[in-house]
Amino acid sequence: MNRPVSICACGCICAAGKDTRSCYETMLNGDVQPTFTPDFSYDQPMHSPVFAVPEEWLEKDDQNPPLTETMQLLFPAVDEALAQAGLTAKQLATFKAGVCIGTSTGASLNFKSFYQEWREGVEPDLEVIESYLHCNPAAAVAEKYGLNGPVQTVTNACSSGTDAIGIAASWIRLGLCDLVITGGADALSGISYTGFSRLMITSPEKCRPFDKDRQGLNLGEGAAVLILASERGMLKLELDSMAEVMGYGTCCDAHHLTAPHPEGAGLKQAITESLERSGITADEIGFINVHGTGTENNDRIEGLVIHELFPATPFTGTKGFTGHTLGAAGAIEAVMTVMALQNGQLMPTRGFHEAAPEAQAIPVTEKTVIKAQYALSDSLAFGGNNSALVFKKGARCSA
Repeated sequence: MNRPVSICACGCICAAGKDTRSCYETMLNGDVQPTFTPDFSYDQPMHSPVFAVPEEWLEKDDQNPPLTETMQLLFPAVDEALAQAGLTAKQLATFKAGVCIGTSTGASLNFKSFYQEWREGVEPDLEVIESYLHCNPAAAVAEKYGLNGPVQTVTNACSSGTDAIGIAASWIRLGLCDLVITGGADALSGISYTGFSRLMITSPEKCRPFDKDRQGLNLGEGAAVLILASERGMLKLELDSMAEVMGYGTCCDAHHLTAPHPEGAGLKQAITESLERSGITADEIGFINVHGTGTENNDRIEGLVIHELFPATPFTGTKGFTGHTLGAAGAIEAVMTVMALQNGQLMPTRGFHEAAPEAQAIPVTEKTVIKAQYALSDSLAFGGNNSALVFKKGARCSA
């Protein structure tokens, strides 16, 4: 159970960039503006802009059935990570290599055209159904890259990406795998857009995490993966460690279908578990990448917990660059946490301008030099689900 879990490569695509480096550089030095997308112009009392990935960045092919939008995001992230690690299909075949991918909606909400035609009395084309059946995220990755280890897709709302990484790390620690491709992916969907609008937690303008004038979240889309490796895998493939997954904690407080516990009980337990399993104290955490959706409840409760457990620790929220990417959020934030650890620079919380009078925790507002050995990334999800990961800086540093 104490086997080290190394991160040897990452891949990322979201509105902030088409690869890991460009995403990180945008978050350090740039900005991203959400747009009002005609595809989501439904009959809503209020419209909210979204952080969409440019279509030219997506993977396109002549596959039959065609790839879902989620897989068009996920495959480029996997390709980037494999290329970064220098791993080939032949090398993967020599290891027990698994895949664990988190998603919230995946391809399951891409049936609008099918249902609409059926309701109109037209016999719908089954292509969209066949595409869905062939595009279970983890199974599709395992099939494409010839992986021979365990395969699991995690659907646990907005903590799915974080949970997938935690589960994948346990496979390494238990000796079930030497390599695991893990992370999360979610594409924008008109149905999820409508659902969040009906909950009245979307913002009519760009989101403002932790700001006193925050009005809600913006949805986004993206994918991020990490390649985890055992000590045996690292040695045999002569890989370098970007970082290590030290600890994972998760807790369902079951307080409410959509709202966090008013005292953050579940989040505190998840964070405490992640620290205990890492064998470190809260004081050793150098920085935190928070969930930070920009909604009233999330930011208030998360701020309370951070102030209680980490009163002097800098923290940032990156959804002002990506939007809320649902099942991909925890994975994107994990990759950016690893990048900040490696490079010694923490990105600002874009959209934050002024704290609420009662706020006790204030996020980083400028690019900040850090000297951190450990970092924390947390996720809060519907259903009272809370998850946290602790990372340790690896030996390899980015340029």
